[in-house]
Amino acid sequence: MEYVTLNNGLKMPILGLGVFRITDLAICERVVLEAIEAGYRLLDTASAYHNEEAVGQAIKKSGLSRQELFITTKLWLLDAGYENTKKAFQKSLDNLGLDYLDLYLIHQPFNDIYGSWRAMEELYAEGKIRAIGVSNFSLDRVIDLKLYNKIPPAVNQIEIHPFCQQVESVPYLRENDIVAQAWGPLSSEKNNLFENGPLNELAAKHGRSVAQIVLRWHIQRGIVAIPKSVQKERIVENFKVFDFELDDQDLAKIAALDTKTSAFFSHSDPEVVKQFKTFGQ
Repeated sequence: MEYVTLNNGLKMPILGLGVFRITDLAICERVVLEAIEAGYRLLDTASAYHNEEAVGQAIKKSGLSRQELFITTKLWLLDAGYENTKKAFQKSLDNLGLDYLDLYLIHQPFNDIYGSWRAMEELYAEGKIRAIGVSNFSLDRVIDLKLYNKIPPAVNQIEIHPFCQQVESVPYLRENDIVAQAWGPLSSEKNNLFENGPLNELAAKHGRSVAQIVLRWHIQRGIVAIPKSVQKERIVENFKVFDFELDDQDLAKIAALDTKTSAFFSHSDPEVVKQFKTFGQ
């Protein structure tokens, strides 16, 4: 396993498992257990995913000590604000069956994020969270949060994949000592990622799968990736990316795939903002 170091000195695995849209709790528990058995130590969930309990059960059954795992969950926008954040955090902690979180993120850049951040700073000071950060924040919002608060965000979890490479955002975050983490690192198979010609050429060249090529690309950019799968074979396969490297020509071939646009939606679209209020309820 390789690690990134957050701005408070905490080490975070560069590859983990995401559990977005794994709504069947039995399947979610199985998937997390299989991932832990395969060597994953970073697990990423959210209150809006409604599967924190399943992740917690898998952690308990894994038999690993708490210190061996890096657990992330997220605050949903309907729980924003100082008091609401304190309550939502405790609910997530109870759902997971944990005494502390390694990373707690504001899931969306809406509602009272500043009240939430004050609460998260206090929880951090109390030792209940080892690092705090954000998700889906544009550069101006994340830097605003950094400049006018005691504790700067350690992580910004954003959409990053070969078709949306964030070539400006990733270096800027790094310059400001904020780690970029990719949600949807395999683009949720949008843009026909697994049928993509250049990616398949690279897979054939290295004797790897397309997913392994893409995850290795993330790692070599210093980006934390949290691919999701419910298939044990893919979970295991996705983890086997630390024994090869992409060369400059490989990286250039992937760079040419960038569309510079989201494969999903825009957080600056007012209609999308409206829709977020109903998600996760």
